[in-house]
Amino acid sequence: MKSPIGVHKNQFRGFLVPIMVFGLAGGAMVSSNIDLGSVAWAAGKGEGQGAGQGKGFGGARGGTGERPDMDGGKGVEEKIFRGGKDRITITEEEDSDRPPWAKTPGREGKPGSGGGKPVGAGTMKGDLYGDLYVILRDANGVPILDQYGHVQPIDADGNLIPLNEEGEPVDEAAAALLQEVDFSRLNVARSPSKVSDHAYDSVLETLNSATNITLDPAGRLVVTVDGVVKTIDSPLENLVLYEMLLDKGFLPGLTVDDAILGSLIFLKDAQLTTADLDAATSFLAAASDKATTVTIDSVVYLNAILGITGTIVVNGDSYVDYSTFNYDRASTYVGDITYLKDDGTGTGTYITVTEPIMTAVFGDETYTSDDGGVDGFAQATDDARTLIEFIHEPIH
Repeated sequence: MKSPIGVHKNQFRGFLVPIMVFGLAGGAMVSSNIDLGSVAWAAGKGEGQGAGQGKGFGGARGGTGERPDMDGGKGVEEKIFRGGKDRITITEEEDSDRPPWAKTPGREGKPGSGGGKPVGAGTMKGDLYGDLYVILRDANGVPILDQYGHVQPIDADGNLIPLNEEGEPVDEAAAALLQEVDFSRLNVARSPSKVSDHAYDSVLETLNSATNITLDPAGRLVVTVDGVVKTIDSPLENLVLYEMLLDKGFLPGLTVDDAILGSLIFLKDAQLTTADLDAATSFLAAASDKATTVTIDSVVYLNAILGITGTIVVNGDSYVDYSTFNYDRASTYVGDITYLKDDGTGTGTYITVTEPIMTAVFGDETYTSDDGGVDGFAQATDDARTLIEFIHEPIH
């Protein structure tokens, strides 16, 4: 039986949280309860550390050596990045071997594009340059290599793009089929570590000061501090929560009482569980741009930028194990949502509509991933992002 105020019930969350949305109806403000209950491929040649596995277009490089698994030897994945064993800092001259068909990467807003790092700026994460493309990968996002050891880019229909023995598209027509990975707001992951450290300290202080912690319909943390209820919706704060939870399996420094955490107690343990993975999808969704689809490629490549260490090691590079993560959209979003909608008369009048979340947000389109893998993780993340976007837009 549905709650009269509606709910969102996630298979791991188990919280019932009403959300308030404000909009205009007939010229007046009204309020309504909302009841919501592939790695990327780098263009160019070269060696170094980073997120794609295999030889191929290298025009991008890893950072300055934050990942411990890169200390011994070079994995196959390193070879699509600049820098190699000496961890050389990339320059425009070093990147001059990028093929002429590769797009010139945007430098504005990227770390390392200026004349050096200010004192105290912190370590750069994912000091990457070059175009990053969708490639063929296995269920956990590990790149599948061709007979020459090159990563294999795929086109929009999932077909392999033909490469030569050097791992480059055979011609310009083939190169035109490359799909560039869109990180949008997630490019903030490349910021100096000082930025993310400050964000983590801030969100940790909020959590440790809370007298109540629950989840909103999309799985974002909702805290009560000094009697004030607020959703942790800062993209940067959610990104560092994602990073810590996926890398450590818990939130280091979280000291809030266990009774306040309730079923969120897994945020304190020191092992990566399915509950952690589920929460991570919501944190990543909240960190993402509301209008940019989260994909397998953006997830796996982001993990590498952040230096997240997984338990699957292939050729010296590590990947997160998603084999235990399953996702079913219909059983996750079982409640109703109330929102405002134009009545269609052209008079600027809005009506209140209450529908199942599956209908209003997802058009009754189902999705199930029951065999584990990063595909379900990416879809769960993007579904939470879609719901956040719906909540933030009061009139539909």
